[in-house]
Amino acid sequence: MTAPATLRERTATTPSAPPRRTPRIKVLKRLPVQLLVALLLIVEIYPLVWLFMGSFKTQDEFLNSPVWTLPQNFSFDNYTEAWTTGNLATYVGNSLIATIPSLFLIVLFGVAAGFALEVLVWKGRNAVLLTFLAGIMVPGQMILLPLFSAYFQVGLTGTLWPLIITYTATGLPLTVFMMATYFRAVPREVFEAATLDGASMIRAFFSIGFPMVRNAVFTVALVQFFFIWNDLLIALTFTNNAQLNTIQVGLLNFTGEFGAVQYGPLFAAICINVFGTLVLYLFLNQRVMKGLAGGAVKG
Repeated sequence: MTAPATLRERTATTPSAPPRRTPRIKVLKRLPVQLLVALLLIVEIYPLVWLFMGSFKTQDEFLNSPVWTLPQNFSFDNYTEAWTTGNLATYVGNSLIATIPSLFLIVLFGVAAGFALEVLVWKGRNAVLLTFLAGIMVPGQMILLPLFSAYFQVGLTGTLWPLIITYTATGLPLTVFMMATYFRAVPREVFEAATLDGASMIRAFFSIGFPMVRNAVFTVALVQFFFIWNDLLIALTFTNNAQLNTIQVGLLNFTGEFGAVQYGPLFAAICINVFGTLVLYLFLNQRVMKGLAGGAVKG
């Protein structure tokens, strides 16, 4: 007679299992996040799509059709006109001539200075590091007039050397600061072991230090590349000849007299500029992520 009572007591004291969520509830809970992500994608991608579609429109479609309409023909006449008649090939070439040497000097001197300031031990290195950091605080607009006067007196105006020198000087403070920070996380035992094995200072830098921060170098180089490539103020100040214009200055030339704008070639030129740098970023984004996460210092 006591067995059924015990069974009821056990049944009453056993905790009930939590209710299982149905798939419909999970979908409803994720819906706001998915809608927000979709909205962000539309905000990011729609201007690029609109820009790309606009590069195929004619001048008449720009002036007489709504902005959201698609082009009637997908011909590459605007790209041809922008590349040849608009001198976009010259502007791209000038940008490459100004960017590649500047980037090479920034990376070489910036990484070497970061190595010397953080790894090597010498008197006055903290004062030198503070001097580089002070360079970050100087607004670029303040140095344009003195630099223009100096370049004119030494006869560098009328060439691309003012751009290369200015880009290198303005890019070094941030590069030195970032590379010193990356080298700070590298174990000192690595360089001590290299010294005990007979490696010189230059050998330790090129064979050990530089490879260990290679992802950080890619990150710094890509940041400086976008700054130099998209610069308008410095290029507009120091290029007084139309044949020396960079691509950002050259885009201003698509506006004719009395403010008349050739929209089709202008959109095509902007597409070449934007999608070219976008492809470069997509190719190097993994290394940039590793550099920003600090994984580069671990080799």
